[in-house]
Order: sequence, then C-alpha cells, then structure tokens
Amino acid sequence: MRVAAFDCGTNSLRLLIADVDAQGQMTELRRETRIVRLGQGVDATGEFAPEALERTFTAAREFAEVATEFSPEKLRFVATSASRDVKNRDEFSAGIFGILGVVPDVITGDEEAHLSFLGATVGHDAKSGPFLVMDLGGGSTELVLGTESVTSAVSMDIGSVRLTERHMSVDIPDQAQIQAAIDDIDANLDKAAEIVDLAAPRTMIGVAGTVTTLTAGILDLDSYQRERIHGTHLRVADIDGEANELLGMGREARAALPYMHPGRVDVIAAGGLLFARIAARIDTAVKGVGAELDIMVSETDILDGTALDLARRQS
Repeated sequence: MRVAAFDCGTNSLRLLIADVDAQGQMTELRRETRIVRLGQGVDATGEFAPEALERTFTAAREFAEVATEFSPEKLRFVATSASRDVKNRDEFSAGIFGILGVVPDVITGDEEAHLSFLGATVGHDAKSGPFLVMDLGGGSTELVLGTESVTSAVSMDIGSVRLTERHMSVDIPDQAQIQAAIDDIDANLDKAAEIVDLAAPRTMIGVAGTVTTLTAGILDLDSYQRERIHGTHLRVADIDGEANELLGMGREARAALPYMHPGRVDVIAAGGLLFARIAARIDTAVKGVGAELDIMVSETDILDGTALDLARRQS
C-alpha cells in the first residue's frame, strides 16, 4: 500500500511517502521537511499567529503537489503539541482541508507516544529493550517506555521552541536564563518520573530534529547526513559538551554550522540543553540500579510510525 504521512509539529511540517508491504516493511519514496514554526507565540497567546498559519499553508501546498506525483492510496495528517493548545484550531483545520482534502488529526499525547515508539523502534531487537523513546519536539517532549509495545508514556509541555520563548529568547543566554530553563526541565522530569520509570530502560532512542542536529555536531559533519546520523551511539558527556557549546554561541555562529537548518538556529540551544538534561537524568537513574544505558539516535520517528500505522489500519 502506498501512503502519505504528514506530521505537523510546533516547529516543522514533514511529509513521508512510502510503500508498505504485507509484512510491514516500508520502502521510502520521498521525505520532505519545512520549518514553519506553527507554534510561534502559542505558549504566550494561546492561538496561532496569522503569519505562522500562512507559512504552514504554503508548505502544505508544496507537499500537496509532491503527493499528487506519487498518487498515494491513503493520507493522514497528524498535528501535535501546538495544535492541541490553541483557540483558533478551526482556522488551521479548514486551511489544511482546503489544500490537502484531509482534516488534520490533532492527536493526543498518548497517541503521539504510540506513533513515536512505533517509528523509532522499527528494526530493533527486543533483546535491546526495554526502550525509552525520547521525542524532543518544539512544543512538547514525549518519553515512551516499552519493549515490543508501549507500557507507559508521558508528554511534557517543554520543547525547543517553548523553552526558548519562555527563558532564552536572546542571542546568548546568561547563566540566570539558563538556570531558569534547567529548573523548568528538571521540574517536568520530576513529574514525568512519577509516570515513567526512568531507571527501567536499557536503550534510550532519541528522535526529532534537535537530537539529530546535535548528533551532526558531535560527529563534526560537514553537512547534514541522514545516513551517518541514524543509529549513532552517544555518550552523556558528548551530548552535554555539544549543548554547552551551542549555549555559548551567538546566532551567526550557530547559523554558520554546515549541518544547521536555518529554521533551527534560534531554538537549537534550548533544545540541546533539554536533550542533555534528559539524557543525564535517565543515565543516572539506570546506573542507580546497577545497569548501563545505551543512548542511540534514530532518523525514524513519529512520521514513520504514522505511515506504518496508516498502512496497518487499511490492510
């Protein structure tokens, strides 16, 4: 079955067109990403800004043309954190329906967790579990625990965009601003630990643009190379070091990094700090029970999970 999956988050709109066979094996035909910053100002205003909607609709029109070329049998458009929080969601839904002919599916945190887990763990041997999938988005971050299926999950209302707008909306944040972001992250992790056992995983799989961009920096790539990033194993010290380096850079220096997407330049420092705090917290919890944590990076995520789930539903 040929499917088209759209994932609309706080920061980006993405498209995956793939063929999925009867055994659930997926062949990717086209993958596209546009940074649209749909969640611009949502944390403060509670609604989508007109310019954010227009950026998103422009990208959706591009994607509609791409999808038409491939004639998918089924389409699904999932919308996550920012779309759950706004007062003018109907305007967004009507615009997407007018462009793509499908109503955006504003999914719950639980379904987001399920789809992220499905996409991130494709091809992983259950013997490497339990897995903790960390989906670090612009508006929210999901922690999803399981082995062959999800056993517990939590969605935290912190992400690269929200943390930037709340605490670090300057070129180079000072120590007080960084500490305010750390306090916010740690408070959310304290609550998350009441739902998800942070000492249980043996493999942590990080997904989404912040994670993969930091990995490109750790690998010192001269361009963004998806095939090099996927499957990389990371150390907590390397994540922390890269995050601290980004926090000390000005906007021009971050923009000059050869693997940096222009749409991530102003939020990557906050996102990196969030990644580092989560990785350190989970690593400490796992070591506290006498075990070791393997931290991996995946280029397959909620978008791939949405495509697989759509094919399974229709098979």
